[in-house]
Amino acid sequence: MVVFVLFTPLPRLDTRRRVSFKLSFSLNLFPMPNQLDQLKQFTVVVADTGDFQSMKSFAPRDATTNPSLILKAAAMPEYAALLDQAIADAGSSARLDQVIDRLLVVFGLEILKIVPGRVSSEVDARLSFDTAGTLAKAREIIALYEKAGISKDRVLIKIASTWEGIKAAEVLEKEGIHCNLTLLFSFAQAVACAEAKITLISPFVGRILDWHKAKTPAANFAGAADPGVISVTQIYTYYKKFGYATEVMGASFRNKGEVLELAGCDLLTIAPTLLAELAASNEPVVRQLDPECAAAANLTKVSFDEKSFRFALNEDALATEKTAEGIRLFSADIVKLEQLIAAKRK
Repeated sequence: MVVFVLFTPLPRLDTRRRVSFKLSFSLNLFPMPNQLDQLKQFTVVVADTGDFQSMKSFAPRDATTNPSLILKAAAMPEYAALLDQAIADAGSSARLDQVIDRLLVVFGLEILKIVPGRVSSEVDARLSFDTAGTLAKAREIIALYEKAGISKDRVLIKIASTWEGIKAAEVLEKEGIHCNLTLLFSFAQAVACAEAKITLISPFVGRILDWHKAKTPAANFAGAADPGVISVTQIYTYYKKFGYATEVMGASFRNKGEVLELAGCDLLTIAPTLLAELAASNEPVVRQLDPECAAAANLTKVSFDEKSFRFALNEDALATEKTAEGIRLFSADIVKLEQLIAAKRK
């Protein structure tokens, strides 16, 4: 206990005013940290954006990007110079996909000037079912970073959590290229990634919620009843129970409540709007996920080969639909990015 001695006598107050005064005095001396700062005490906060100013505002350790975020940023006037730079660096004879690789790296290099940790750069989603193509593209992206003087330890290669993507990532991890397996919606995908010794996975909390709300719009999915929260909690618990080193990074949040229900998860990648909400609140944050509690859980270890993985995914309508939808959406944004680059080149 810290005792403060006041040398100037305070005016005499009635009981209620004294209680109010003491509380106010205490809060002024020891203001409660905002929710973002509280969250950072037990979870690594990652910025889910391609906007540099947002990253500077919230001081995350890492940052993630995807084709949609890069497309949005590349179309903004303040980032036009980066698009021009990527086109110039690639050269007039470069294929459109090579220019996009340059653009990913140009953005990544700027991000790494802001965050002290890692940036995630995504492989073309159209390669999601092509192991060899994913391997080649990932190596090309890492080579561009290394040519710019960035160690591959500061880069995560984002790959969709298809069987082909997981197998490609397994090879890359053995080469020292760290991977972030994205578009992950099921327990089977998570287990396969852990067995492949992937560095990090990104289960999509909000998109899981979207699917359930579309199916049962009258249901109450608030708080711990959120199906995306339940999915990430299950994966986190399983990983800690059986000692997997793969990190869990909850992603794609729809509201602040989802973030707070996963406080304690290894990492959470959060959009600027929700980071701002967390920073604006001083309500207490309670740790929900804890490795010691997870280690004590009563769980059975499972394993998936290719056949059982594909069957498990087929039996999970949510994971099947949302993985496919995510690949389609990211692929469509890659096409839009190619069109933007082609128009710039004319």
